[in-house]
Amino acid sequence: MASILDKHQILEKNATLLLVGSLLVVSIGGIVEIAPLFYLQNTIEKVEGMRPYSPLELAGRNIYIREGCYLCHSQMIRPFRDEVERYGHYSLAAESMYDHPFQWGSKRTGPDLARVGGRYSNDWHVQHLSNPRGVVPESIMPSYAFLKDQEVTVKDIGMDLKANEDVGVPYTEEMLANAEADMKAQADPNADTTALLARYPKAKVGDFDGNPAKLTEMDALVSYLQMLGTLVDFSTYDDASGYR
Repeated sequence: MASILDKHQILEKNATLLLVGSLLVVSIGGIVEIAPLFYLQNTIEKVEGMRPYSPLELAGRNIYIREGCYLCHSQMIRPFRDEVERYGHYSLAAESMYDHPFQWGSKRTGPDLARVGGRYSNDWHVQHLSNPRGVVPESIMPSYAFLKDQEVTVKDIGMDLKANEDVGVPYTEEMLANAEADMKAQADPNADTTALLARYPKAKVGDFDGNPAKLTEMDALVSYLQMLGTLVDFSTYDDASGYR
């Protein structure tokens, strides 16, 4: 034992030797963790129901990021009993496979939003975003009422889809070609949304902000929130956690 300690003291006293030894340990550990990934076709298990964001949802997600909503609201339900009982089924990696960047987060000033889609009406979301304390008295969230007055940019949405397609999101040529039309149709209560829903199943359609005459950033953000957590049918998902 004494001889081993003596040798270890030599390592501790020689900065160069210690650096080389540290690099060696880190390199071996990295190879053990990373090398197996090269033999896997996909590290994310595909889940039925997942699809790319519709143009309006993607615009809403961009606004969500722009306004810093992710700083207070995570989108990752951990696989713990208290998390699942409060927010719903724990998050799956596949639910973020088209997110660039993902919105997992690490801090919750407000509740997790991974399953917020469909829990509240469009009107509730508009009221909450416009006057948070009018709906949740203890809320410290700032008002985003100005989103109702800001018209959302439509002409560049095709380029946004193309940028996501370039990094691996499977947008088709048909989706890219119809980006502007789909964006307008999703928030138009009088539009024929048959083709839109064929391209983006389970997309929520209709007037989101209460003003069907104008396509606003509020429309886009609410459409994004109403989609969160609705694509995967967890009633048929084999949950091994025993929390449901």
